[in-house]
Amino acid sequence: MAVSERTVRRFVQQLKENNKPVARPPVLKPREVTTVLLTRPDNRDEADRTLLKELRDRSEDLDAACTLISRFAEILTHLRGQERLEQWVKDAEASSLPELRGLATGLRKDWNAVLAGLSTHWNSGPVEGHVNRIKMLRRQMFGRAKPDLLRKRVLLAT
Repeated sequence: MAVSERTVRRFVQQLKENNKPVARPPVLKPREVTTVLLTRPDNRDEADRTLLKELRDRSEDLDAACTLISRFAEILTHLRGQERLEQWVKDAEASSLPELRGLATGLRKDWNAVLAGLSTHWNSGPVEGHVNRIKMLRRQMFGRAKPDLLRKRVLLAT
């Protein structure tokens, strides 16, 4: 039985019309997911809340990561290191997420400094500001002056 080319084309066209592909959700970029995860909950708009809920429903690992991230962010923003950091580190070490386990291991290496940083109001912000200012002056004067002039400029700027 010979079939014409026209018949085959009609048959293929009919198959294409009956089996239209289902629209897949758009593939998100890692930066988009990270932004949704790390945005403060009260700053998320409704679309981001919906997206985060869908992502958490799809992946248990992402749900666990989101929970641990939000707990750590709360520790950071409210300086509750002494109260909650130990439990957070234990939970992170017990999780199935290698990145968070690595973070927990790194925190344990210099535990006293981390605990102090997450529980006191003191910070090195002013010192970092002065270092940044001195580096900017040095860049501006690169190749133009000797260290003695740089020293005078740094000392006179304070």
